Amino acid sequence: MALLAGLAGCAPAPAPTTQRLATDAAPLPAARGFPGRAGVPAARANADIARDFLDLAFRLESGETLPALTRFEEPVTLRLTGRPGPGLSGDLDRLLARLRGEAGLDIRRVSGGRAAITVEAVPRARIRSVLPEAACFVVPEVSSLSEYLAARRSGLKSWADLDRRARVAIFVPGDASPQEARDCLHEELAQALGPLNDLYRLPDSVFNDDNIHAVLTGFDMLILRAHYAPELANGMSRGEVAARLPALLARLNPAGERVAPRPLPPTPADWVEAIRTALGPGAGRAERRAAAAQAVRIAEAEGWRDHRRAFAHFALGRVTQQAAPARARAAFARAEAIYAGLPDTALHRTFVGAQRAAYALAEGDAARVRAIAEAHLPVAARHENAMLLATLLMLRAEALDMQGQGADARAVRLDSLGWARYGFGRDAVVRAKLREIAALDPTASGG
Repeated sequence: MALLAGLAGCAPAPAPTTQRLATDAAPLPAARGFPGRAGVPAARANADIARDFLDLAFRLESGETLPALTRFEEPVTLRLTGRPGPGLSGDLDRLLARLRGEAGLDIRRVSGGRAAITVEAVPRARIRSVLPEAACFVVPEVSSLSEYLAARRSGLKSWADLDRRARVAIFVPGDASPQEARDCLHEELAQALGPLNDLYRLPDSVFNDDNIHAVLTGFDMLILRAHYAPELANGMSRGEVAARLPALLARLNPAGERVAPRPLPPTPADWVEAIRTALGPGAGRAERRAAAAQAVRIAEAEGWRDHRRAFAHFALGRVTQQAAPARARAAFARAEAIYAGLPDTALHRTFVGAQRAAYALAEGDAARVRAIAEAHLPVAARHENAMLLATLLMLRAEALDMQGQGADARAVRLDSLGWARYGFGRDAVVRAKLREIAALDPTASGG
């Protein structure tokens, strides 16, 4: 979520006119939502997907190896409890429909009693009091936060202790924006059901800590479908699963048999730590800048030509915007150049595009703002990222105002607000985002 913050940090500008921000006084429209469309099928070689499956299913994010494959015995029941925010129940229904249709899972909601998976919506502050760096989390063998806290005192059962999955709890923030809560649902439910690891080498997956993809992709659905395929079973070792994967994936993903393998090298732990320091919580500004620069150096030393090298440059741009705008702009340009030569990076380029459009707006280049925003708006919509979609629409509206097209600007800005309500949540946050982007326009001074 932090990737979309601070667009106005790239240049100071005069205060915008009252007329341009008339929405500050008007009631905001209702939050809009997404239909939950199916993901684009994975376009990589089955040989590479088999390697990814094994590394996702037999290792934890901590690096600990798992001795056996574990999954639920179907049908899987799920219950939503706590105090969910507006839209969370509908987003959950759309996700379950996708899991049934795309991953072939027998999963359904129940309204009472004990469920295999319990999704409990609790205040964000409550989650942070338990795990300070977590927005949401998933744990086995409990069904509520109170049960989890009691189990922490008496001894938790770890994922490595399981021989099958019977009971899992997911804790999501009930008072977060609808998009933040939905994103938590997608990632944590996917891990509750299947792989427990994240891999930075995956360009097309939520099983990646870069947070580029917010909703389950076609690759993710294929991984979950394979996880529950009849060829596999609880208790299988890595070797046993590896022996069955080639035929299994050929059956589930025949197109992957016709794609040449392009295996990516492992991601070094020091690069992962540098990225976490640069973009995660807790570090100071100077420490973030140093960590992002270190991530770039490691990527270059590794000889990478993939999305991880581009993401390191993107991180460097994000953390240097205020202290060194020229360096940040060069980092974004480098990230864009690398992403442009890679498959499966349209969404990555859209994140960079939002930054590039902000620079163009600060320079008064309305035509360039519109060209960038209009090229990336369909990508943000297709990937159901309302934060990104609203940001691009707000940038486009400012460019239209700059070109004297006030009526069109008002229509685009109004369109942005429904998506902003879903993406950013509270009215005050939405209005602050409007002011932040409007302040970039050098022509918008008070008269």
